[in-house]
Amino acid sequence: MAMQAVRPPAVAGTFYPADPVGLRNTVARLLAAARPGTAPKALIAPHAGYVYSGPIAASAFARVVDAPMPRVVLLGPSHYAYLRGSALPDARAMRTPLGDVPIEELPLPRDHAAHAQEHSLEVELPFLQIALPLRTVAPLAVGDAEPEDVAAVLEQLWGGAETLIVVSSDLSHYLPYEDALQMDAATAKEILALGRLAHDDACGSVSINGLLLAAKRKEMRPELIDLRNSGDTAGDKRSVVGYGAFAFYEEKDA
Repeated sequence: MAMQAVRPPAVAGTFYPADPVGLRNTVARLLAAARPGTAPKALIAPHAGYVYSGPIAASAFARVVDAPMPRVVLLGPSHYAYLRGSALPDARAMRTPLGDVPIEELPLPRDHAAHAQEHSLEVELPFLQIALPLRTVAPLAVGDAEPEDVAAVLEQLWGGAETLIVVSSDLSHYLPYEDALQMDAATAKEILALGRLAHDDACGSVSINGLLLAAKRKEMRPELIDLRNSGDTAGDKRSVVGYGAFAFYEEKDA
């Protein structure tokens, strides 16, 4: 099968506005409301609908507004298709209402099914398109893999000061509000310890664990930026989804 020219958006109009002007205004408003800070090497950011997780995602991406990082390595879970390891889309670019982002040419597997309906990577792109002078993205859906596998891919793609690594993940899912607070606080503590998450801690636990292993090896400094859930933003507190924003700094960035 020939490679697609473009991976079209799957959740424009549902997770985020499909209108380019409305989308740009929404993301700009969310970023403006977030506190800026020093640009890190890596971020963890949530990937739900913007009405729910947008403020928490913005708190992460506000750290890299106007940073000279035109290359992004973006990892997120494969929610809808089984995937062994990790894979790029079978396309040359990813499209959002704000335009097309070229996919970096890499000697890595490609998988159409893992990306066709996947939102975890797509919803981060508008933030990156507005915050950064973005030129290329390496969008990897991550499935069944060990932390060592993910860390090895990250090491391969790590790059220098021009490269931002973003791991896309929500935290706890569909717990009562108070239970979610406790579970997500424990998850945040484990992330800050550069430890290892359990599968139920976060939908992107596989990618997070790979980043945590790489960060531990590189003696990076983690920082909690924001920790909230859908009950704090736009959802019912009887059943919430947790969201966390984390930054990881190399020694030279500290």
